Amino acid sequence: MSKKHPIISVTGSSGAGTSTVKATFEQIFRREGISAVSIEGDAFHKFNRADMRDALAKRSANGSTTFSHFSYEANELGELERVFREYGETGKGRSRTYVHDEVEAAAKGVAPGNFTAWAPFEEGSDLLFYEGLHGAVVNKEVNLAKLADLKIGVVPVINLEWIQKIHRDRAQRGYTTEAVTDTILRRMHAYVHCITPQFTETDINFQRVPVVDTSNPFIARWIPTADESLVVIRFKSPRGIDFPYLISMIDSSWMSRANSIVIPGNKLDLAMQLILTPLIERLVRDAKRA
Repeated sequence: MSKKHPIISVTGSSGAGTSTVKATFEQIFRREGISAVSIEGDAFHKFNRADMRDALAKRSANGSTTFSHFSYEANELGELERVFREYGETGKGRSRTYVHDEVEAAAKGVAPGNFTAWAPFEEGSDLLFYEGLHGAVVNKEVNLAKLADLKIGVVPVINLEWIQKIHRDRAQRGYTTEAVTDTILRRMHAYVHCITPQFTETDINFQRVPVVDTSNPFIARWIPTADESLVVIRFKSPRGIDFPYLISMIDSSWMSRANSIVIPGNKLDLAMQLILTPLIERLVRDAKRA
């Protein structure tokens, strides 16, 4: 953690909805005039697309069926830790971009499935914002959780997460349902051992829970809408959280535990604005005073 150069980390698996949460953060940054350096977890994958295929093929030939982008060893977590530490100490660092498709390729000048060159952050930022798979990892090699000042988990119930991933990968990346299913199965071991432990480290978790039938996510014809969902918001420490105020501002919300509030799914953006804006303002204010 760093008073002078704060770091916000948003963590969630593929299909969890971290991109939606990122958009809300960006809206807050614009409205409050906060200059944020934004980095993506994909930038810290160890392999480009072709090399990842080779790595998967080699491991499959050796009988391993659990290696995936979720796995620690498929990512440069040491580099990510160095970026967090350097930014916290100096306000400087570097990152790159993983190019997913032709649209990004045209903008970045790099073929899909490859990385851009490493480039230094713009100077004079107020904070560092990370969004990706591994922003709160604690293992024998790295401790990213202790370096981030505000850690957010995005954790829909798993059937909903799968539905969102299946629909996204089919629509945006042209994958078949069978191909996405194979990916889900291959990632399950690392999901259990590498992804979910992070949500005990996060300060706030947003978990969307559908109130419609999602019992077979592999045949679902559409993603449950916000109106068909509830969101459970869990605070690691409820100290300083004005729950009566939140309940008064968010219609049909209630407390389910001493550290948790439940809201209608279509009120998620409002809840995030109410909860996160003062926390972000405090981080920036304390940084300027440091």
